[in-house]
This record gives sequence, structure tokens and C-alpha cells, in this order.
Amino acid sequence: MESSTQIADTPPPAPQPSATEQKRAARGATRPGDRIFLGLSRGSGILLLVIMAAIAVFLTYRAYLAISEDHTNFLTTFEWNTNIHPASFGIAVLAYGTVISSIIAMVIAVPIAVAIALFLTHYAPRRLAGPIAYVIDLLAAVPSIVYGLWGALILVPHMNGLFGWLNDYFSWTGLFSWEEGAPRSMLTVGILLAIMILPVITNVSREVFRQAPQMIEEAALALGATRWEVIRMAVLPFGRSGVISASMLGLGRALGETMAVATVLSPDFLIHASLLNPGGGTFAQNIASKFGEADEFGRDALIASGLVLFVITLLVNGAARMIIARRKEYSGANA
Repeated sequence: MESSTQIADTPPPAPQPSATEQKRAARGATRPGDRIFLGLSRGSGILLLVIMAAIAVFLTYRAYLAISEDHTNFLTTFEWNTNIHPASFGIAVLAYGTVISSIIAMVIAVPIAVAIALFLTHYAPRRLAGPIAYVIDLLAAVPSIVYGLWGALILVPHMNGLFGWLNDYFSWTGLFSWEEGAPRSMLTVGILLAIMILPVITNVSREVFRQAPQMIEEAALALGATRWEVIRMAVLPFGRSGVISASMLGLGRALGETMAVATVLSPDFLIHASLLNPGGGTFAQNIASKFGEADEFGRDALIASGLVLFVITLLVNGAARMIIARRKEYSGANA
């Protein structure tokens, strides 16, 4: 009887607050420091969007001023002369040179960078991996003008042997035919850009591979997998989105590189089928070389070409984000 009386006297459990009420209570209990940090981080994100929008508006307006007065096709004209009337300027050669040199740089740099990152994280002993990683960090800090001077004084004079070999064995492709000119071509620019973006891709990929789940690697080794099989089945799938992000960072630098390209390349406004023949141009190199002597209309024309580079960069990064989103099952958050 006593037990039944105690049960009867026990008050009913209090009703649990709803999810909305819990969120409001948590929000009200947030400390002032948390609220300040939330406001600062949110404001930083909004400020970034405002800056991007302001850049886009500025480029679009100045580009419109130039294109509206241009009597030639801005997309297909193989000339850049804003000192005549009517002016004649176009981005065909610049777009081709920018894309081709960046593709060459990515084809060379990405496999080497991924291989170096895997070596440092899964093969090299710690006493060797540390100094190599330190040297790679130093390479990332070298200014682009120093790379340009090294490319002009060291790289270009030593490219004749490679160009001759490519011409002897692969001239039938049309891409590697050489007319014995100075090796200041798109291939030279692509090799120089590959050296410049290599540290960026290597450092990011190395940090991503370091975060691969140790338990999965140890389980694979316990089942008899070789070290390469562990890398192929566990490390590379885990780090795929990170490698893509690292590659996009490197591609962004390759697309917008200015002084190194201007120092090494012999610019002209022709599209050369061969990657070995001197000539060509890029958006950044053309802006850097012509901006100082351009008048008001000439600057608007150069800004119009900068708008095209801006759009190309946005499209490339958007495509990279889509690829990463499709492979989010490999991200570290789900490991």
C-alpha cells in the first residue's frame, strides 16, 4: 500500500520543451563573447560578398565603356591596338594563351605534387620528411618576379635540348614542331608556372593525406594489403576532394600570374599551333605590359580583358566546387 501511495503522490513528469524552445534557450544563454564572435564572422562573410560584388560591378562597367565603342569583335579579334580610331582589340589570343599555359602547368604539377605529398606522408622517414617539407614551404614564399628572372636567365637558355628532342620525335603531332626560334614559348611558360604552383598543391595535399584515418590504414595493412594498396584504396579516396581543392588553388595562381610570364614569354597576337614556337600572350601578361602606357580608353579595354579572366576564374572554381560536392562521401567529415 505504501508503494502504491508513493506512486500516486509522485508528480507527473514535466513536459519537455520543443526543439524551437530549446534553440531559443540556447541562443539566450549564449555568452557575450560567442555573440561577438558570431557577429564578426558573419560580418566578415558579408563583407567578402560585398567586395566581390563591387569588383564585378567595377569590371563590368569599365568593360562596357570599352566594348561599346569597339567596332571589332572583342571575342575573336587577333589584335590589340587602342591608339587608333576605331580601336581594334580582342581577347582570342589572350584566352588561348592563358588556358593553354595553365593546362600545361596543371598537367605537369599535379601528378608530381601528389607524388611528393604521398612520399612525405607515407614513405619518407620523419628526419627526411621535415627538411623536404621546409624546402617546399620556402619555394611557396619565393616572389613571382624571382621565378621570372630565374626562368629568363636559367630556364630559357637550357630549353633548346628539350625542344630539339621534342621536334625530332614528336613534330608529326603539330604540337611540338620547332622552327629553331628562341624557346620563349607557351611550353616554357607552362613549365615555369608548374614550378611555381607545385609548392601550393604539395602543401595542401600533404595536409589532407595526413588526416587520412589511421584505423582504416592499419586495418588494410593487417589484412595483408601493401603500402601502395593502402594508399590507393584508403588514402587517395579520402583525400580526393582535398587534392581537387589544392589543384584549384594552383590553377588560380597559374591563371593570374603576371611578372613571371611577362619575363619569359615573347608576346605576339598570333595563335601558334605548336607549343614550341615563340609567341602568344596571356591576360595578366598583356595587362601588365600595356597598362602603364595606355590612355583612358586603353585602360578600359584592358579592364575588359580582366573581366573575362575574372569570369574564367569563377567558372573554374564553380566547377571545382561541383566536383567536390559530388564526391563529399570521401571528405574527412564523414570519415
